[in-house]
Amino acid sequence: MAWTRFAKKSPLQLVITGVLLALLIYWAWPVFDWLFFKAQFTGTDRSACTGEGACWLFVRARFDQFIFGFYEPSERWRPILVAILWILGFIPVRLARFPARKALIPFLLVVLPVSSWFILRGGFWGLPSVETSRWGGLMLTLLISAIGISLSLPLGILLALGRRSELPLLRWITVAFIELWRGVPLITVLFMASVMLPFFLPPGVEFDKLLRCLVGVVLFTSAYMAEVVRAGLQAVPKGQHEAAAALGFGYWQSMGLVVLPQALRQVIPGIVNTFISLFKDTSLVLIIGMFDLLGMVQAASTDPEWMGYAMEGYVFAGFVFWLFCFSMSRTSLRLEKRLEQAR
Repeated sequence: MAWTRFAKKSPLQLVITGVLLALLIYWAWPVFDWLFFKAQFTGTDRSACTGEGACWLFVRARFDQFIFGFYEPSERWRPILVAILWILGFIPVRLARFPARKALIPFLLVVLPVSSWFILRGGFWGLPSVETSRWGGLMLTLLISAIGISLSLPLGILLALGRRSELPLLRWITVAFIELWRGVPLITVLFMASVMLPFFLPPGVEFDKLLRCLVGVVLFTSAYMAEVVRAGLQAVPKGQHEAAAALGFGYWQSMGLVVLPQALRQVIPGIVNTFISLFKDTSLVLIIGMFDLLGMVQAASTDPEWMGYAMEGYVFAGFVFWLFCFSMSRTSLRLEKRLEQAR
């Protein structure tokens, strides 16, 4: 009965809301018509598409490629296994009463990223090696995002602490690092990691292109994360530092038990915003010859068999990006409410 109360309280606002809603439906109807009502969902090839609505057969035909890229079909159980490990690893983080959440931190920050790399790469214990040039699609998008998020947060916290350190040399080095990485766009970082860095390495020394890309993404994101965490540290009242000192806490105890929990709670929206930005920026790897989800859609749309159906692929990619970004945003809101209730 909220609408009834709203109508009695403000009839003019009700009329304006109704008009705006009608206009929205009028303008959005052709989109829904193209997406669903006149769209083609069944068939075996493009001859089944009528041309009046979206032809989702294109997405269905290229779905495996959008998810796994050019990864060997017989080895696709490995990305699925890695995805299951990441899901199982992060489920306890969302459970407030899970008894050993702190013990999972080394697993999430070190064991999980490293093991994911080796499982996907293979080349040991009978696992066939799959070159990183064949990785792609949503798998590559999630891999870059997950490793970037897992490693940039702790590194960003250390950089933020270094920037507020009373040791001048440590503070200057930290400030120089942060300002250097924040002064260049991510596309430049990826270009330097892919093209320029090999020229500065000794002869015979080579690093995998994806590994160089991951290092660049982690360092770039950690610089932004450091500024977000520094804002949280500045928001913690000075009395909290004095209270921790009065209890006899050392620097790391004071930071780990008193200051950092409050600082991170203050800047949860900023942290999640950085994560969302990183997830969307993974599409920039296309400029160094790597095909994430968006890159795979672009590559598939040039196939003569499906020429003219690129829009369906971009709509699918947009929906997947929105789904993950919206999920991260909602998770952030739930975490804020839970911490607010626990305060």
